[in-house]
Amino acid sequence: METKKRVLSGMQASGRLHLGNLLGALTKWKELQDGYECFYFIADWHALSTCYEDTHEIKGNTFEIAVDWLSVGIDPEKSTIFIQSLVPEHAILHLLLSMITPIPWLERNPTYKEKQMEIKDRDLTTYGFLGYPVLQTADIVLYKANCVPVGIDQLPHLELTREIVRRFNYIYRRGVFVEPDAILSETPKLPGTDGRKMSKSYNNAIYLSDPPEEIEKKVRSMLTDPQRVRRTDPGDPEVCPVFALHKIYSPTPSHISEISDQCRRAKIGCVDCKMILVRNLIKEIRPIYERRCELRSNPEGIYEILIEGSKKARRIAIATLKEATEAMGMG
Repeated sequence: METKKRVLSGMQASGRLHLGNLLGALTKWKELQDGYECFYFIADWHALSTCYEDTHEIKGNTFEIAVDWLSVGIDPEKSTIFIQSLVPEHAILHLLLSMITPIPWLERNPTYKEKQMEIKDRDLTTYGFLGYPVLQTADIVLYKANCVPVGIDQLPHLELTREIVRRFNYIYRRGVFVEPDAILSETPKLPGTDGRKMSKSYNNAIYLSDPPEEIEKKVRSMLTDPQRVRRTDPGDPEVCPVFALHKIYSPTPSHISEISDQCRRAKIGCVDCKMILVRNLIKEIRPIYERRCELRSNPEGIYEILIEGSKKARRIAIATLKEATEAMGMG
């Protein structure tokens, strides 16, 4: 019997999940479950890289993320779902790998400077923020993951992991770790309510935990074509954030074409256009929302899944760390 390749991915416990997370990652994760041995973890330690001054929400975020994952179909019978901090081997391997990782490798990471420019209200000149790719490498290689699902913007991070693996295996003359390959996922550009990229940092997101009435309220507040001032003005749907969501949530291509045509000929107003999106979006999200409500009524069951998954993950992590320390002559 052919052994399935192993996939690993995770999400920071830094806030609730939104439509961007669903389309950019979770839909792909769900699909991968049927062809790979999947390990998905909630990265509560990674959340400290930017949220170290205010940690009180990390535990609650961890629970809510688990609920989101289960509600969209991440299945604990098919995938190992666990919490990073319940597997302390992540921290130990991070320490060991940090001893061999050149600082210039970390400083050239594009996210390092981008995030410092983007997040102005926190001091990110910390070792933890600079060195988080090393912890990310430990996360991946502890499980000898063959593949990591990433967007094209995350490829430099994965290449750094591959470089650290090569360096470790070369220095210690053992092929302990596996160089992971990327599973590229096509991530549609998803605008938030203000037209910028949907992000919890911008407070412009539609969350998987939003009830229908909240979704309607947010969509009604969305920016539209700035040149369309009056109802009778023809619009340009290609510059309208609402139309970008229509492209994803309309039931058929003909619906998309019809909305585009009506907008260009001023046959539909922005309010009516938004209400069509509201109906389609709620129809798509309602099963997830209802499943969330059901799951949240049994928190003990959620924590049991996380604890059991963490135990399984840790057994693998312990074995890999033993191989690594023996290769270093420290085991």
